[in-house]
Amino acid sequence: MTDNDLFDATDAPEDVTRPLAVRMRPNTIDEVVGQSQVLGEGSPLRRLANPASRGSLTAPSSIILFGPPGVGKTTLAYIVAKQSGRVFEELSAVTSGVKDVRDVLARARQRLVAEGKETVLFIDEVHRFSKSQQDALLPSVENRDVTFIGATTENPSFSVIKPLLSRSVVVKLESLEADDLKTLIARAVEDKRGLKGEVRIDDAAVDEIIRMAGGDARKTLTILEAAAGAATGDQARKKGARRPTITPDIVSRVMDVATVRYDKDGDDHYDVISAFIKSMRGSDPDAAIHYLARMLKAGEDPRFIARRIMIAAAEEVGMAAPQVLQVTVAAAQAVAMIGMPEARIILAEATIAVATAPKSNASYNAINAALADIDAGDIGQVPLYLRNAPTKLMKEWGNHEGYKYAHDWPGAVAPQEYMPEPLRGREYYHPNDRGYEHEVGPRLERIRTILHSEQSRSNESHSGEPHDSLGPLG
Repeated sequence: MTDNDLFDATDAPEDVTRPLAVRMRPNTIDEVVGQSQVLGEGSPLRRLANPASRGSLTAPSSIILFGPPGVGKTTLAYIVAKQSGRVFEELSAVTSGVKDVRDVLARARQRLVAEGKETVLFIDEVHRFSKSQQDALLPSVENRDVTFIGATTENPSFSVIKPLLSRSVVVKLESLEADDLKTLIARAVEDKRGLKGEVRIDDAAVDEIIRMAGGDARKTLTILEAAAGAATGDQARKKGARRPTITPDIVSRVMDVATVRYDKDGDDHYDVISAFIKSMRGSDPDAAIHYLARMLKAGEDPRFIARRIMIAAAEEVGMAAPQVLQVTVAAAQAVAMIGMPEARIILAEATIAVATAPKSNASYNAINAALADIDAGDIGQVPLYLRNAPTKLMKEWGNHEGYKYAHDWPGAVAPQEYMPEPLRGREYYHPNDRGYEHEVGPRLERIRTILHSEQSRSNESHSGEPHDSLGPLG
């Protein structure tokens, strides 16, 4: 799009064939509803929208707008171009290739040299651009041939190449609050660009639209427009009817269910699964079930969820309740065999099992500490008496000689060191006092006393001294 006027909703207010969301697009930053955290005085977007920013080396040359759908990324890019007096060019990362990028950059350069006009290049869904497509932008961004504004629903830290990211100001947009959406609905009902006051709307219907919209301004206006059409049709069939009224029933009729905003490839996926895991870790089954329901409603793969529950059973519960891992493994197998919708019950059971179990991350910490030692080069040699000796030559080397067979000793614990020499005395596993580990801790302390005893430093055979005070583990 190269003509700013094509985007201007005020040019043809009588054109009711265009969607309500298009007709109600704001034309200045002051008309934008919400996003006050990034539109204040001195903010990058305000500075760039100022006509004085043209030709200024202090104004941002590149901005990346990061946020969920329907929060005004495209609108803000256009407003910046219009208010500042720049030409607006738009590309979609879905349909554009490197050639399209180079063509628009060439036009912008020619326009700047020949006419002194600056260009805002807006690229929607910039995260879908390949590395080579993003690389093609760099020279023009660096030379300020264009003011680049990219829009993405995915975290730019992972979806935008570092050279472009380092030259950009990232502006994080949030889903609109309920009060913002109420303002938007009231404006659309009365504005001449919108419904022109030709319908009324119940407060309860406003709340229902907001509930269904999930913080998405575009979706809010789309639902409102559909409800207005239905209300007008209903009232037209009634003789002597007054101004049509949008009721909650009408809203529910035009929108069968509220759609949960959840991008399985974007930040929503990671944010919700993160909250799900942290709720199980925090022993809150109610919150965990809520996030489970959100994922299922949005179509998340139940096998993926089952895998995360298994991991949580090992990482968060561990030896405090080792049987929970068995429950989650069985749940994952059942989910794979049964599928949705019944798998939701199995996933719920496994989720609650993890959330309500006593917690210990001692096993998780133990393996991480051991791996850290390996990475640091703290390895040492396997003691000779622990080595295998299947051949005569290996026996001559001393392999296996002096090994103490644990079952020959009381309590099946022989006084013997198992660690390599440089790591003698290193302890990785530290059980806590919760659940099953409450029993493991004292027993392990007694075991370690025997393992590291004076007798363990020799390879003499079983002395017959009892140490069966270890007691049973169970």
